[in-house]
Amino acid sequence: MRRYSRITGTGSYLPPRRLTNADLVAELGQRGIETSDEWIVERTGIRARHFAAPDVTASDLGLEAARNALQAAGLQPTDIDLIIVATSTPDMVFPSVACILQNKLGANGCPAFDVQAVCSGFVYALSVADAMIQTGAAKRALVVGAEVFSRILDFNDRTTCVLFGDGAGAVVLEASEIPGILSSDLHADGKHVDILCVPGNVSGGQVLGDPVLKMDGQAVFKLAVGVLEKAAHAALAKAGLTEADIDWLIPHQANIRIMQGTARKLKMSMDKVVVTVDQHGNTSAASIPLALDHAVRSGQVKKGETLLLEGVGGGFTWGAVLLKL
Repeated sequence: MRRYSRITGTGSYLPPRRLTNADLVAELGQRGIETSDEWIVERTGIRARHFAAPDVTASDLGLEAARNALQAAGLQPTDIDLIIVATSTPDMVFPSVACILQNKLGANGCPAFDVQAVCSGFVYALSVADAMIQTGAAKRALVVGAEVFSRILDFNDRTTCVLFGDGAGAVVLEASEIPGILSSDLHADGKHVDILCVPGNVSGGQVLGDPVLKMDGQAVFKLAVGVLEKAAHAALAKAGLTEADIDWLIPHQANIRIMQGTARKLKMSMDKVVVTVDQHGNTSAASIPLALDHAVRSGQVKKGETLLLEGVGGGFTWGAVLLKL
């Protein structure tokens, strides 16, 4: 009998400090950087974001999201036999956030590792966990997206610093005889590495290069809508489904314009798109599980519905996962 994987619990966490656009505009104004709530909302759809306290790490945020997902699944940390964390803002160079989170959670002993695909990270991590469950390498996986992007922002660049926030989301993925994850489609193209990157690195005890985020917004936008459409159709084709079979699109929460463009390409109404970007901004690898958890807990998305998760990120990476909740 074929073995499948199915999401049995979702969780998320946002740090307490919430900055509205007005709050951020006031802080930037003290630096001599001019922007406005209207400018931010019109271009991005973002109205607020959350920033972690200076002593809070990605593993701290991930821990809270993981606990919420485990509670929703009715499991204990010791029931988990695989932990994968998607992040681009790890606690340290090594060990992985997954290993640090594993210890904080009390799930020591199982495989634990990070996946680094930036904003596509959660889709990548979910696909890896699904493959490991299908092959019998794991029975119950904890898949987490956790980011503290506020640490790598240039607050003198109004085109990027208004976009991002901190947060974490998680799912529990369990082996099942009933199909849950139906298909996935992952891609990367390294020739676009320069359009979204943090070009600094650590060497000889110093940070070399520039350790803050750099982005060519127009290039990212043009590339994103096109590749998301292709990934969606590829995932649908693998599952033998069509656009009409999608109940909900849950895209990476980066920019409302990209989300609207993707919905148009898929002939979907925005009424069928889960949108949370207005409340937490772009939380990179955390954004899809954050949006998923919000939709599940609010009753917007219901058990048995077909969901399409999609993400694009630096690398340039992109991918889609089609699943039945």
